[in-house]
Amino acid sequence: MAGFLNLTKEKQINKVYEVEIGRIIPNPNQPRTEFKETEIVNLAESIANNGILQPLSVRRIGEKYELIAGERRLRAAKMCELQSVPCIVYEMSDRNSAILALVENIQRQNLSFFDEAAAIEKLISYYGLTQEEAAAKLGKAQSTIANKLRILRLTAAERDIIAKFNLTERHARALLRLGSAEDRLFILEKVAKLNLNVEKTEVLIDNYIGKKKEEQSYKKRSAVFQNVNIFLNTINKAIQTMQSAGIAAESRKIQGEEYIEYRVRIPMKS
Repeated sequence: MAGFLNLTKEKQINKVYEVEIGRIIPNPNQPRTEFKETEIVNLAESIANNGILQPLSVRRIGEKYELIAGERRLRAAKMCELQSVPCIVYEMSDRNSAILALVENIQRQNLSFFDEAAAIEKLISYYGLTQEEAAAKLGKAQSTIANKLRILRLTAAERDIIAKFNLTERHARALLRLGSAEDRLFILEKVAKLNLNVEKTEVLIDNYIGKKKEEQSYKKRSAVFQNVNIFLNTINKAIQTMQSAGIAAESRKIQGEEYIEYRVRIPMKS
């Protein structure tokens, strides 16, 4: 937290305040979309026995305080029916408050990988950070950030299945090898039904891609064969037209293994 404040030149009021819970408003940039009830209950039990060991981070907005970091602690405190919680107050701009809230949540290990990717994407697209800057703030490699952003290409339906069956981020990245949502959903249903690990999922995808390539190759060969038949029919019709006009034209078709040879004989005189 202190490192970020030094970087952004924000000011911390060096005092812990007891702030009424009713005066704390949520952060609109909270990236976490799901909070596990059991975790909140366990944290509430700890707070009931030991109190809140780490103050929440807030910033003053009029008569209210906007939460920067500490959503889970705040929820647990409400569950314990506390009237106030310890907070460190920061003087911080809207932009840096949002960035700090996102960074603080991203760095927590229990954030879902889809929520994490969405938060990173927001840092980049909405707040103008580059992938390199986001990686530096999060202490991750730029390639790691790029890989996490890729999974946002999955549709909402695909993400729901992945979350429902507790599939991993590696499962999600493996699916990106498939070009269409239809193919990915087809594979996802098999992965979920058979409870496949990442390695078996990758093998399933390899086989599926190989089969699709064979089918596409067969379709191309069929298309070429159909085109050849069109040409041959054109030649036959031309011969028939000459014969109808009184020209004694003749044709001979020779079928080879690699080619078709067509010999046409047209007399110079009628």
